[in-house]
Amino acid sequence: MTLAFAVAISAAAGAAPALAANADNGGNLARRWCSTCHVVSPAQTQASADAPPFASIAQRPGFSAAQLALFLLDPHPKMPNMALSRIEAGDIAAYIETLRH
Repeated sequence: MTLAFAVAISAAAGAAPALAANADNGGNLARRWCSTCHVVSPAQTQASADAPPFASIAQRPGFSAAQLALFLLDPHPKMPNMALSRIEAGDIAAYIETLRH
């Protein structure tokens, strides 16, 4: 009963989308929105030298898909205003997490 209550509270607080993130959709979104600047997959060979490859982002110490999803909702100034939904940001973060070794 207590676990069910904790899950319900987490869902109400917005934590559930990170748990239900779709990495496949995140890969599709990354190829569409991010591949101009970032190398988003092992198959991609070229992008901006100023933007880190997604695999490098995934390898950073302390990487957290949840924190990355929050960051993507309010990106830094060099990033375009993509107006991602919470679900899309979670999906992209989940995709990047799949690139961890």
